Order: sequence, then C-alpha cells, then structure tokens
Amino acid sequence: MGDRYNIHSQLEHLQSKYIGTGHADTNKWEWLTNQHRDTYASYLGHHDLLNYFGVAENEARARVKFNIMEKMLQPCGPPPKRPED
Repeated sequence: MGDRYNIHSQLEHLQSKYIGTGHADTNKWEWLTNQHRDTYASYLGHHDLLNYFGVAENEARARVKFNIMEKMLQPCGPPPKRPED
C-alpha cells in the first residue's frame, strides 16, 4: 500500500512540474497540442532537420523556421467549446 501511494505522489509531482505530462483533467485537444508543440520544438532545435525540410519544400531555412514557429501558436486549431455545467 505504501508503494502505491508513493508512486501516485511521484506522478502528481511530475504532472505539476512538467506541462506536457498531462493530468487527470487533460482532454484530447490539450494533449495533442502539447505533443505537436513538443515535436515542433524538436524540429527547431535540430538544424539538420530544418535543412532537410528546407530542401524538401524548396524554401530557405529561415522561412521553414518561421513557418514552424507560426504552427506552434495553434497546432490543432482553436480549442473546442466546453460544455456549460
């Protein structure tokens, strides 16, 4: 029983510390938005990937970087309407 409580408290600590880990009230849209933003941040951090995307899209690396930064604003579209309680 003690291990179960300890694991649960560690999980809650991680969820409060890092946004992308989610929590009990995370909905599908929030989770997908975090996943997309993490992916785009990874692309921006790896210059070789930016070069690859630039060659594939026939764009300058700066333009590819700008486009990815714009996609980070709302990667999954606007948030869904929440039902009124």
